[in-house]
Amino acid sequence: MNRIRKILGGVAALVVVVLLFTSQLVHFITEYQWFADLGYTGVFLTRLRTQMTLGIPVFIVAGILFYAYFRVLKKRYEKQTGATQVTLSDKQINRWLLLPAVVLGLYTAMNTVGRFWWQILEFRHQVPFGVEDPVFGKDIAYYFFTWPLLMQGLDTLISLIFTVVVVTFFFYLFMLAARRPTLIQVEEGTNPWKDTMKRFLAFATRQMVTLGVIFFAILTLRYLLSIYQLLYSPQGAIYGAGYTDMAVGLPLYRIKALVSFAGGVLLLVGFYGRKYKLMVAGPVLLVLVTVVGGIASAGVERFVVEPNVLARETPYINQNIAYTRMAYGLDNVREEKFDIDYNLTREDLEANPETVKNIRINDYRPALLSYNQLQAIRPYYQFTDVDIDRYHIDGEYRQVFTAARELNMERISESAKTWLNMHLKYTHGYGAVVSPVNAITPQGQPELFIRNIPPVSTTDLEITRPEIYFGELTNHYIVVNTGEMEFDYPMGEDNAETMYEGTAGIPLNGFNRLLYALRERSARLFVSGSISGESRIIFDRNIEERVRKIAPFLLYDEDPYLVIHEGRLVWIIDAFTIHDKYPYATPYLNQDYNSRLRGDYNYMRNSVKVMVDAYEGDVNFYIADVQDPVIQTYANIFPGLFQPLEALPEGLHKHIRYPQELFDLQTIVYERYHMANPSVFYLDEDLWNIAQERYAGQSQNVESQYMIFKMPGENREEFVLSVPYTPNRLNNMIALLMARNDGEHYGELVLYQLPKDQNIYGPMQIEARIDQNEVISQSLTLWGEGGSQVIRGNLLVIPMNNSFLYIEPLYIQASNSDSPPEVKQVIAAFGDDIVMESTLEEALTRLFGAGTPTIPESGTGTPSSPDDQPSAPEETPAAPGAPGDTPSPEITLPADLSEASTEILIQAANSTFENAQQASQEGDWAAYGEALARLEQILNALEAQSQE
Repeated sequence: MNRIRKILGGVAALVVVVLLFTSQLVHFITEYQWFADLGYTGVFLTRLRTQMTLGIPVFIVAGILFYAYFRVLKKRYEKQTGATQVTLSDKQINRWLLLPAVVLGLYTAMNTVGRFWWQILEFRHQVPFGVEDPVFGKDIAYYFFTWPLLMQGLDTLISLIFTVVVVTFFFYLFMLAARRPTLIQVEEGTNPWKDTMKRFLAFATRQMVTLGVIFFAILTLRYLLSIYQLLYSPQGAIYGAGYTDMAVGLPLYRIKALVSFAGGVLLLVGFYGRKYKLMVAGPVLLVLVTVVGGIASAGVERFVVEPNVLARETPYINQNIAYTRMAYGLDNVREEKFDIDYNLTREDLEANPETVKNIRINDYRPALLSYNQLQAIRPYYQFTDVDIDRYHIDGEYRQVFTAARELNMERISESAKTWLNMHLKYTHGYGAVVSPVNAITPQGQPELFIRNIPPVSTTDLEITRPEIYFGELTNHYIVVNTGEMEFDYPMGEDNAETMYEGTAGIPLNGFNRLLYALRERSARLFVSGSISGESRIIFDRNIEERVRKIAPFLLYDEDPYLVIHEGRLVWIIDAFTIHDKYPYATPYLNQDYNSRLRGDYNYMRNSVKVMVDAYEGDVNFYIADVQDPVIQTYANIFPGLFQPLEALPEGLHKHIRYPQELFDLQTIVYERYHMANPSVFYLDEDLWNIAQERYAGQSQNVESQYMIFKMPGENREEFVLSVPYTPNRLNNMIALLMARNDGEHYGELVLYQLPKDQNIYGPMQIEARIDQNEVISQSLTLWGEGGSQVIRGNLLVIPMNNSFLYIEPLYIQASNSDSPPEVKQVIAAFGDDIVMESTLEEALTRLFGAGTPTIPESGTGTPSSPDDQPSAPEETPAAPGAPGDTPSPEITLPADLSEASTEILIQAANSTFENAQQASQEGDWAAYGEALARLEQILNALEAQSQE
């Protein structure tokens, strides 16, 4: 009978364990299958293997030590108190001690594994930097991979000591309840209870003293290691060890270490010598040293450093400049002089055809609105982002916008959100749109190279595999190869259907079907008749979550971009290595800069390019910066995870670009760290700011821009990322920082310094000149009335020869409609001249004279090859309010304007405004004044009609 009870009890316990851990078990098995499906089993097992290798021995050793510790305490307790048995036998107590020992062993193991598994891997596989810190002469790798592990280890031991103190206290409470002390009378006439408790407290105090000595020993080591913390000191003139840190902070840490060691000795001596004042001498001395050290530090800073800062801090300022530049990859910026001559001519424009043909007159934000209005086709499709890239199209190097047409399941009707539709039917987005940055339709919308469903191309750039199963909006699992045909794309009143032909996904055969039904908490997965053993489940389809799951130790760019490669759609994601322990490097990476970050970081490299196939979901990691020791360390940890960049297909290699996220950080750092002279640096005498511009009525920092142009001194156009600088609190341009993207020059940073002895217009100065231009400002005012708003796009600063050309598109958007903004005018500025015309070619003609057209007119397309000359543009009606070449005919109006229709009044207003502009251009100010007076009458009549 007892045997049956034991068997039943064991079975019941097993059932309870299975039920408790079913979720974890299912998750583990399905995660393993997911990694195996992608070919990254080694990545999954490396973490598991390390955690098991570390956790199991720690659990066993810690459990044994805790159990032995409890047994020792028990025996000493019984010896010192003469304890008698109350309710539990000695054997029973020993059994009970196993439970806290196991629990504490498990806690210690989990805590150790959670804190140390990754740091131990980094420590074991670390790659040296080949750069030493300037104070202690240690390789930077020590601060990245060794020192944090040692500090964390000591902190863990200190916390473990406090845990043991708490556990010891509760152990004594348990023993007092389980074994009552035998009352001992030391002397006749004394209280036996007090005498017994006195002996017990003496025994317990001995245990605490032992732990205290261990604590002081660990604290001594921690103070010695904390010396390296000076390399990250925020006090003083710069970040990192300064004069005060070296003069006071360094000896102070050493003194604290000595006092801590002495504190442990005094604690031991005081206890055994019953000199209790000595026992507290260590902590008191530590507090005293800390207070005196703080006073000394403040005094040295106030009376030694501040009166002569530069003399004291110059060596440390130099170190901060050098190491901050190295930490952010700014130590190899090539600086060039850029002399302005303003001699740009029409011949120079024609000698730089690719530059002129790629001048951007579309902005990505209005383009996104246009795509969603004109190319979403159905409400459940959505374009979430516009990516900027370049292609060789019809033999020409062209900069384009690209956007993926993804399926947004939140946009389908509520009645259609059935389980079958969500997971079996609506499985993928479809295609993309591509538009050149420099061409618009007659309606002011982006001209499209690739459009519609299925994708239609007007060039040799084509999409043959348009399905998007993996993207930025693919946030739910799907099941493919089922009895249900998948929705492919809409076809008028019908829908085209398809079946997935890729290899992604995990088969739902055998036990897998139950596993994934449990994982997704969906009984339909298990019972659906549409699902068979040939069906496959695909989950974690969001590309950002997908790559982060494989390599969570990297920071990923928030802006993946889509590339068309051999007819397929491929996502490219830039990944970064970051760290917070680069000596002397000022932290710029924090939550204010990037909301995903927790803490302050001072090292960043774009070390990895990640490719994700939008159809297959394959993920490939390529090392883009072989000079980064951090990514080399990670490659040692995970053999097979990373591939060399040379293995990247050539077609994709041409589309890698210098990431804006890294470049924007570098531009912020370089506002101050372009200064190499410590005196100039400390006084901020040559501090720069990223230039300002006005966008959509708001002032903002100029966004870094990808553009195609010929860099000064180069013989061909290339894809360049650039941003202009202005002096602190001024608006004239002082420099441009550029990052090269093409070929062997990829990743090179070039700074073009402009002359300081002359004013060179910065973007905000051009914006001010636009506002001050009488014709342009009046036009902007007129267009902003009558239910429309004017959006001034990004101002581009384009270097050409030894000059700068400034281009800004103007958008008109109806305020009371969902219609996207339309490009109606282009403002161009060169030198002291500024013009506004309906096309870029017309604006350039106004500035530089007529010549062979280099830019396709709106809606006329582009030449198919460099040898083809574009045909003359067809005349199109001028946009409402746009300046024309000849005065518009006067509209006949009744004497009483209130009798005229709204349509006639609008036509009259447009005609009168055009006549006013023409008169101003010809200098006929009398006619100009008459036209404005008549325009005012017409606008008043329109306003009166609108109020009625």
